[in-house]
Amino acid sequence: MKKPNLKLIIGIAVIVIALGYLVISSTLSGSQYFMTVEELQAQKAELVGKNVRMSGAVLGETIQYDPQTLQLSFQVAQIPGDHREIEAMGGMQKVLADAVANPNAAKMTIYYKGARPDLLKDEAQAIITGSLDANGDFQATELLLKCPSKYEAALPKQ
Repeated sequence: MKKPNLKLIIGIAVIVIALGYLVISSTLSGSQYFMTVEELQAQKAELVGKNVRMSGAVLGETIQYDPQTLQLSFQVAQIPGDHREIEAMGGMQKVLADAVANPNAAKMTIYYKGARPDLLKDEAQAIITGSLDANGDFQATELLLKCPSKYEAALPKQ
């Protein structure tokens, strides 16, 4: 019976451990939690300057854009972060419409420098990456917008 090659076994173990580490670390870094407006406001002191991702409903009347300086600002209103809660409230389209119409909903001002996204309009869902500044305003580095028409119900069968 041959003696197993110890160097080969150690080499294979090192490769398997390295691959496992790469898979786990890339999975964890790729998944990012979405915070709500209320969560950000409640944790404002701890989150100043930290990179976070948040979601809210765009308030169309607050959109201001200067094409010369590429300065964009708008407000987002609180929407729930739990998809089950959103479904229980009637779906995303209804939640977005209700959030924009609610004058008592928690709101946050977003500042972004760059081209104005085409989908930036009233009742769009904004998913924003950036950080809070000392004033409590959100300095965005990345904007992702989902058009409210995406959530329209399918047409009934005719």
